[in-house]
Amino acid sequence: MSTFVIEGGHRLAGTVTPQGAKNEALQVICAVLLTDKEVVIENIPDIRDVNKLIDILQDLGVKTSRLAADTYRFQADELDLDYLESEAFKKDGSSLRGSIMSVGPLLARFGKGYIPRPGGDKIGRRRLDTHFEGFIKLGAEFRYNKDEQFYGVEAETLKGTDMLLEEASVTGTANIIMAAVLAQGTTTIYNAACEPYIQQLCKMLNQMGARISGLGSNLLTIEGVTSLQGCKHRILPDMIEIGSWIGMAAMTKSSLTIKDVSWPDLGIIPAVFRKLGIRLERKGADIYVPAQDSYEIQSYIDGSILTISDAPWPGFTPDLLSIVLVVATQAKGSVLIHQKMFESRLFFVDKLIDMGAKVILCDPHRATVIGMDHQSSLKATTMSSPDIRAGISLLIAALSAQGTSTIHNIDQIDRGYQYIDQRLQAIGAKITRIN
Repeated sequence: MSTFVIEGGHRLAGTVTPQGAKNEALQVICAVLLTDKEVVIENIPDIRDVNKLIDILQDLGVKTSRLAADTYRFQADELDLDYLESEAFKKDGSSLRGSIMSVGPLLARFGKGYIPRPGGDKIGRRRLDTHFEGFIKLGAEFRYNKDEQFYGVEAETLKGTDMLLEEASVTGTANIIMAAVLAQGTTTIYNAACEPYIQQLCKMLNQMGARISGLGSNLLTIEGVTSLQGCKHRILPDMIEIGSWIGMAAMTKSSLTIKDVSWPDLGIIPAVFRKLGIRLERKGADIYVPAQDSYEIQSYIDGSILTISDAPWPGFTPDLLSIVLVVATQAKGSVLIHQKMFESRLFFVDKLIDMGAKVILCDPHRATVIGMDHQSSLKATTMSSPDIRAGISLLIAALSAQGTSTIHNIDQIDRGYQYIDQRLQAIGAKITRIN
């Protein structure tokens, strides 16, 4: 287990380039299982979760070669399907939630898909019902070994159908899309997730020969085809990391330029940070965050306290609520943070309270933040990262705090942010990794 030691209170300055999007990478890498032809994917982030998924695919028999630091070639032409029922897969698959998205492609192409109960962040209940209900509607039979916590779906033939998803699950939508592209007939998915990651997956599959329409909406129509070809695909910049850099700049009163952010795919993220009083400038494809000694939270037009909450796309992504909460601790004014989608994601605020932040945890879903307007700095402390997004939020807090903070269990941060300590050092942060 590794640890960060952070000397806070230093301003940052310079330029950063966001990594490829973690959530998109997990989807499109699983999509290579749909064809026996070569698939090249660019801008793959070098992070624990993605590397672990690539290792699992290699053990399954997918041929992989690294063409550049962020580019891989995959070919799934000789798979060892017995691996899916091995003890090794049960162990490896259970440690990575993203492994669930291998089930749809395997079911579509080989008629069976298995997965141990997947791991991931401990942020509350994260049901798999949407995935398996979609597979069942396509004609698959579902089984579950309770003792081993092992799921399976099997089908001789998948057949297109109309379905209404109970929730607009991003991973559930991705999995069902990948199963439906090789099904017989036409599938319509109502209440589909429509995040840029889903749009990217659909664009990649269409490039491979799939017939998916309705991209960017919550109604997708998929005309099944008999086979898919290879393609070359580039992953979007990670919108969550972009928001994290904005938060770092605000909390440390720093000036940063964030390169090549793909503005059209950021949705309302810039607008939410502006509601906190943070100035953002669009310079071509980049975001420029000027240094600010103070930023003031907006109120509603009737003067009532601002509420920032998460919602399915095009609403505000839940992955950035932790960062917004931390940034608000040093704003001028107050804000209510409402985390609707996960019931354990706000529990890290006790660490911020230990650092001197004025946060009232109302219940598992809501926290009121009374900003200190940089008049009283956070104090350094020792803490542990509970999940990826809370971990980066605590790191942002430590960068702004007076004194030296220690963050344990930073493997959680490494799951979602590549070389974060080295990239921070390059723009002036005093951060050391201890293994």
